[in-house]
Amino acid sequence: MSVTAFRDYPLADRDREWDGAAAEKRVREWAGAEDGPNEKYRDAHVWYDSEDKDNFGGHKLLIADVVDGKIHAVPRGVMAAGAIMQGARGGVDLPKDDIDRVKSHLAKYYDKMGEEAPWERDE
Repeated sequence: MSVTAFRDYPLADRDREWDGAAAEKRVREWAGAEDGPNEKYRDAHVWYDSEDKDNFGGHKLLIADVVDGKIHAVPRGVMAAGAIMQGARGGVDLPKDDIDRVKSHLAKYYDKMGEEAPWERDE
């Protein structure tokens, strides 16, 4: 399995801007993963390629950022990942067997934010 375990990170402020590239740099530094991914870095993402876990490119769906020196799930990052799981920005190429687990992971953060995940909403 390549879906990270749910870590129940505290939520950042809901109106915090999401800049995935900037968050990526801060998470690498926070995790001590400047030279290569490690477990702390991996856990800031929802999915990673278990056969390519030593490559930064093998990690997808970053939802966390460092706020005041501590890791937080960022609501807008969670929403961006949720939108990608619904096909936004071209979607994401994940193994079929991992999709439900990724959605479950994200849904826990949606619940924590007091919202339903996009795939759980009535049309």
